[in-house]
Amino acid sequence: MSKKSSFQNLINSDIPVFIDFHAEWCGPCKAMNPVIKQLSKQMGKEIRIVKIDIDKNQALAGRLNIRGVPTFALYQNGKQLWRQAGMQTLDQLVHVIESNTIKV
Repeated sequence: MSKKSSFQNLINSDIPVFIDFHAEWCGPCKAMNPVIKQLSKQMGKEIRIVKIDIDKNQALAGRLNIRGVPTFALYQNGKQLWRQAGMQTLDQLVHVIESNTIKV
């Protein structure tokens, strides 16, 4: 299976998929790790959280036009519902997820 089809399979879920595009060398990405962990604790049953290293997935990052990290994206049923580059607070992320997704 190609990486392109595996990404498509990942985002085709009924369950909202929150993606953290990051890089090992990125300070703000590392600073977001505790926030993403809190998000997982708070909403772990309602969403799927996936971390994608852009250096290890350059073709995907290029195809999705990821220019800066961290970049966060929210998908459900194969559609991108939201995307934002830069650091976010836990409250911002919870609000985005709750206001953009369909409860399963």
